[in-house]
Amino acid sequence: MQIDDIPLSVLVGTLVLLVLMLAFFSGAETGLMALNRYRLRHLAREGKRGAILAESLLREPDRLIGIILLGNTFVFSLAVSVANVVAIRLLGEVGLAVAPLLLSPLILIFCEVAPKTLGAVHPERIAFPAAYLLKPLGVVLAPAVWITNRVANGVLWMLGINIGARGEEAMTREELRTVVMEAGAMIPRKHQRMLLSILDLESVRVADIMVPRSEVAGIDLNDTEDKILSIIDNCQHTRLPVYRDNIDNIVGILHVRYLPRVIGPREEFRKEKLESILREPYFIPMGTHLHQQLIHFQQRRTRVGLVVDEYGVIQGLATLEDLLEEIVGEFTTDLQTFIADIHKQEDGSCLANGSTSIRDINKQMGWDLPADGPRTLNGLILEHLETMPETGTSLRITNYTFEITQTTGNAVRMARISKLPAGAQAED
Repeated sequence: MQIDDIPLSVLVGTLVLLVLMLAFFSGAETGLMALNRYRLRHLAREGKRGAILAESLLREPDRLIGIILLGNTFVFSLAVSVANVVAIRLLGEVGLAVAPLLLSPLILIFCEVAPKTLGAVHPERIAFPAAYLLKPLGVVLAPAVWITNRVANGVLWMLGINIGARGEEAMTREELRTVVMEAGAMIPRKHQRMLLSILDLESVRVADIMVPRSEVAGIDLNDTEDKILSIIDNCQHTRLPVYRDNIDNIVGILHVRYLPRVIGPREEFRKEKLESILREPYFIPMGTHLHQQLIHFQQRRTRVGLVVDEYGVIQGLATLEDLLEEIVGEFTTDLQTFIADIHKQEDGSCLANGSTSIRDINKQMGWDLPADGPRTLNGLILEHLETMPETGTSLRITNYTFEITQTTGNAVRMARISKLPAGAQAED
């Protein structure tokens, strides 16, 4: 049977079918490459057949591309030939010149732009059904694909490109942060904050969350027994450091649940009994990152540690609760009740105590005061002034102004902080 004997309607139908096949290959290529690899892996683990096939195809991207391009090239060549025959039947010899003019925009719109756009916008809707066809097609075209890939890989090798060294790159912390932030409604906002806080544990140190030495509540064994009992009665903490004279002479840590053993009748209380139930103190280097300290707390089965500097001098106290609050937030519905040293003003500024942590100010106000140096407001101001300021002194640090409203002999007690307007920041 010669080609002239084929009815024109059959040729036109064949051409339409070939155009659809070209659209299929274009959309499948874009859809498969646009799939979210992590979601694909999740769907494959759940047993979704299309996802399993798509994942197996993407494990060998060079082979997948070979299958698509071989099929696309063969179908395109066949479509051009059929289009020429149809044009000659309809227009005679002039059709050979007209066919490319008609076929080019047809293929560009319906076989390239439209299917590729659909594959990029809805990759799963295109890629998963396409995987059912590409998988068996890969078996049929296996010899041709193998030869084509060998030749192509040889050319790349001559150019100094080693495709055997390819591998899936692990997500960086910042990339994972972006994924969490872009999750939108799929992850509740509160859970997003918790996930981001977990990522930040690697950049935050124990020194950033500890209770400063000057604010550590404890028991001095040199005090009278009545005073010790008064401290125990009024203390709101469950674990207290016990020392002699000052916290550098630490004796141990007292857990209040053991107190009934030694208190009994108040008149029978003795400091010697108190010492007998003390736990050995646990010391934490102040440069320890929080994610590592969380593991240490878990391994030692303890909840509190004394933070020491490079000379072994106690600088503060850190608890498991302080660390967990970095992840889940303060254990309250009102942050202001816990950070009473920060008073937000109606004009957008805030009054803060000099001992307030820079990180706490940033969290409550949504600011970005420099937190990579001094940890407290007093330390930040003194570092920039390099002298003890007087009340009324003002200074600017990055995009913030500071007005000293109250000082003591050796520290800034209270300061007003204001963020500069966007215009003033731009001018500077």
